[in-house]
Amino acid sequence: PCNLTGWWENDLGSKMQVFKVGNDGTFSGEYHTAVSSAKKPIQPCPLTGSQHLDEDGQCTFGFTVNWKKFSDSTAVFVGQCFNGDDGKEVLHTSWLLREKVDSEPDDWKATR
Repeated sequence: PCNLTGWWENDLGSKMQVFKVGNDGTFSGEYHTAVSSAKKPIQPCPLTGSQHLDEDGQCTFGFTVNWKKFSDSTAVFVGQCFNGDDGKEVLHTSWLLREKVDSEPDDWKATR
């Protein structure tokens, strides 16, 4: 079965560390992004999430990252863990990023 605990790295060099997955599937950790459009220096940020504990081990999961240490934005990720042919676990994710905007008319450009 897939175990989300530990370090993960994506194609852009961003890394996340999942500290521990509880018996109920909840987890926390830190996200170390390698990319940002914020003007402040990038810092590791907290993440919290939940994993669907499935019998075949290829679980689905989701987590939220609060970029509060350097940006006024929040990101959510959803994905699935796969056991690759080489025996390595691989995460496939999709994400949405919500940036703070100053007014409702600017809402159209707030989510990527």
